[in-house]
Amino acid sequence: MKKILMTGGGSAGHVTPNVALFPALREAGYEIHYAGLEDGIEHGLITAQEGVAFHAIESGKLRRYLSLKNLASPFKVIKGVFQARRLVRELKPDVVFSKGGFVSVPVVMAAKGKCPVVCHESDYTPGLANKIASRYADTVCVTFEDTVSLSKPRIAKKMVHTGTPIRPELYRGDREKGLAAMGFSGSKPVLMVMGGSLGAAAVNDGVRAALPELTRTFDVVHLCGKGKVDESVSSAGYRQFEYVGPELPDMLAATSVVISRAGANAVFEFMSLGIPALLIPLPLEASRGDQILNADYVVKKGYAKKLDQKDITPEKLVSLVTELYENRAEMKARMAKDTLLDGTEEVLAEIFKAAEGKK
Repeated sequence: MKKILMTGGGSAGHVTPNVALFPALREAGYEIHYAGLEDGIEHGLITAQEGVAFHAIESGKLRRYLSLKNLASPFKVIKGVFQARRLVRELKPDVVFSKGGFVSVPVVMAAKGKCPVVCHESDYTPGLANKIASRYADTVCVTFEDTVSLSKPRIAKKMVHTGTPIRPELYRGDREKGLAAMGFSGSKPVLMVMGGSLGAAAVNDGVRAALPELTRTFDVVHLCGKGKVDESVSSAGYRQFEYVGPELPDMLAATSVVISRAGANAVFEFMSLGIPALLIPLPLEASRGDQILNADYVVKKGYAKKLDQKDITPEKLVSLVTELYENRAEMKARMAKDTLLDGTEEVLAEIFKAAEGKK
């Protein structure tokens, strides 16, 4: 039986693509191990999965800005490398697969020279952790084809344009079950609003201000983040949830249009399902600009519309969502022709090739 050691964490976007690969890895007979932070989001997401062994290691967060916490981070990374080396020595994995996030850095450093290392970068340009990890990787899978040409030659030669893994259960949603879960009759199209796992105040506020107009045409389901439900806002055509788990595929099956942040994994899940999206990327003052680049790419492809956070008004939200809905058939047709929106098989092929020792 082959063994795979997987890693990635810090945000759901660094974990869910790994989860998307689990079914095929199990089917292929792999013993699956996962290295992550004990107090990271990955711990809860991975320990909920059947047949995956979780191993806690430490790592320091890699910050681009000045902070006293940066002083301790190198020592945590070094400690994590020693923990990961011991783990690699004990497990003797056939391959390491890293999805990114700062917890992945000690793992790929420890695995270098001990077994093949495959990394995956979701965003248009690599984050700091993946920039470091790519130096130790044998193969770097990328979601966007442009990422290859934007990278330094020594890293670009390792890159393979695969797309990103999509959770298979998302394709198994049932529209009627989704409508029932949301409490809608199906007489109106459904607009889903997603602000990320922690919610997005600007998106939440903007949507709620536009509700009187939006609910004329749409039933609106709002995944607003933990502690972000506003009980003062209620109507027959508006439902709020802090978070949705197993019901999400059913809800997506009933959704006509979505408003969302522009994290690459969420964007490609919508695109793979053929759902037109209004993307509101995190602004530069709150990010490194990766969501802006992600959004610009899919807008250029004709799969989505973009609205800058500073430009949110009820009028613009209503206008753009209406435009998306009216042009949904044309946009869905474009998405259906794109063979690399779901990169699950392509990423698995790189993992299997690496594990078999092929170059």
